[in-house]
Amino acid sequence: MVRYLSLEWIDALSAEVATSERLGALSALHRIGVTQLVTGGPEGDVTYHLNVGGGVASFGAGAAFPEDVRMQQDWDTAVGVATGELSAQEAFISGRILLSGDQQKLIESQAVFGALDAVFATVRRRTEYR
Repeated sequence: MVRYLSLEWIDALSAEVATSERLGALSALHRIGVTQLVTGGPEGDVTYHLNVGGGVASFGAGAAFPEDVRMQQDWDTAVGVATGELSAQEAFISGRILLSGDQQKLIESQAVFGALDAVFATVRRRTEYR
C-alpha cells in the first residue's frame, strides 16, 4: 500500500502514466501541462503535475512546465474526489477546487483526463487515503 500524495504514490502513478499506451497515443494529439496543489495534508502541501505532448505523457512531483492549468484544493477535497465520495464537478462548482489558467485547453483535453482516470484506478486499489 502507498499513502495518498506521498512520493511513493507519485512514483507509482509516474510509472503507470509512462507505460500507458492510451496516454501515449493521446500525447501525440494533445498538449497540456497541469499542476495540482493540495494543501493541508498530513505531510504538508503537495504539488504534482501531468505533462502531455509531443508523443510523451509524464507525471511527477512539482509544477508542470509549461503550466497551462493549475488546480488547488485542500486535503479533504482531494481525498473526497480521489475516493469518489465527492464528484469533481461538485467540487469545482462549490469552489472547493480553484482553477486557474487556460480552461479551454482543459476542456479540449478531456480525452486525456479520461485516460488518466483509468491510470489512477490501477493505483487507487493500493492507496491508503487517511
